[in-house]
Amino acid sequence: MAQIGVTTSPAVERPEPRQATAEEASLLGIQKAALVTHTRRASYSDQGQPVETADIVVPAALCEIVYEVPVNRQQV
Repeated sequence: MAQIGVTTSPAVERPEPRQATAEEASLLGIQKAALVTHTRRASYSDQGQPVETADIVVPAALCEIVYEVPVNRQQV
């Protein structure tokens, strides 16, 4: 995005477990209805405009979801 002059803020991801569709199973080489993690990702400009979206489907057995939660430390 920087190459086209767009500064982005952190992306928002919404992961959810579900069963693979027949098409997804065929493309991923897994059994139909196997568990997958479906992640919807949206990236936004600094002005809040959506600039990129993605739907990512990964077999659940190959996916680990890790979150980093920032903590604001206040001085006493």
